[in-house]
Amino acid sequence: MASLSQLALVLGLSLWSLVLLASPAYSLTCKSQTFKNNKLYSYCLDLPTLSSYLHWTYDSSNSSVSVAFIAAPPDSSGWVSWALNPTGTGMLGAQALVAFKHSNGSMVVETYNINSYDIKQSKLSLDVWDTSAEYTDGAIRLFAKMKVPEKSETVNHVWQVGPITDNSPAKHEMQTANLNAKASLKLTGQTDTSTPSGTDSRTKRKNIHGILNAVSWGLMFPIGAIIARYMRTFQSADPAWFYLHVFCQVSAYAIGVAGWGTGIKLGSESKGVQYTGHRNIGIALFSLATLQIFALFLRPKKEHKYRFYWNIYHHGLGYTILVLGILNVFKGLDILVPEKKWKSAYIIAIAALGVIAVLLEAITWIVVVRRKSSKSTKPYDGFNNGQGRQQPLAI
Repeated sequence: MASLSQLALVLGLSLWSLVLLASPAYSLTCKSQTFKNNKLYSYCLDLPTLSSYLHWTYDSSNSSVSVAFIAAPPDSSGWVSWALNPTGTGMLGAQALVAFKHSNGSMVVETYNINSYDIKQSKLSLDVWDTSAEYTDGAIRLFAKMKVPEKSETVNHVWQVGPITDNSPAKHEMQTANLNAKASLKLTGQTDTSTPSGTDSRTKRKNIHGILNAVSWGLMFPIGAIIARYMRTFQSADPAWFYLHVFCQVSAYAIGVAGWGTGIKLGSESKGVQYTGHRNIGIALFSLATLQIFALFLRPKKEHKYRFYWNIYHHGLGYTILVLGILNVFKGLDILVPEKKWKSAYIIAIAALGVIAVLLEAITWIVVVRRKSSKSTKPYDGFNNGQGRQQPLAI
């Protein structure tokens, strides 16, 4: 029995390590990104849409800009593009570089002078050289050097992602994020006033929003549920399991409220951009979790006649929050489109929680069965007053 309790304790403590593993080693910002051969750029920017990043260095001596553009394609065979537009602010007139993985596995960079909606590969009106691309952690990194109009301080740039069909770039989606993938860029590093305000800070808030919700709804709530379901089986863990469960769920709620608040703020700043499913689930999560917190204050004693109904209420809300929380984390990942390793890390963390839950389920069943079998099975305890009448054993 002791060995099973110790194993359960080890598994329980390991749950907390998953929270630490879920915390990213660095934020999803351009400043955290590095390049091979320690290549450095003067400036970087977290672009406001499509979870894209731009690094650049402006060389005034020959009016050129050296860039590194990073974005995740819709799938591993998709394309990413970055372009300068010397004549306009949108797609028409853009001098585009498109990078994708060829069917033979090599990375390809093609040029497109987009002077009409009949888009074909063509030579650019601006000189371009040193083009290359690489595929890393689910994202494509596009490198190039390009001439810019002389004495330009600000240029218009466009970026995009899309699918590949028949080994050629196909039409991208026409969602709000795609249509808003354009801005002005200060070559000396400061964002122009015509660029959507708070570009860098907005992306950071998106990342913070995602991290807070993944840790709270997506990890801490499941961990708290596992603690409540399995650790209370062990008498030596009582009442520590209860206080640990409450601490975990209240902390998760507080972090989740912070994540929910950042989501509300992001929504108010993103006019015309709606993620209805993600938003509605988030509202439902916040409402149900608030009701669950109130359950702590309404909790009747074990012997109370309403305790049975309270258990139904508490457990029903708990499992609903558990399912909705994990579901909404995946919906958020699909919206944020971080590097592939972040989604993989969350899947691994959830899978690890599932394995731990299965192991604890088996252990607790063994404990319960052993506990029952350890009780006396004798039908009587001798004779009463020498009369030979068998007396039932008091349990």
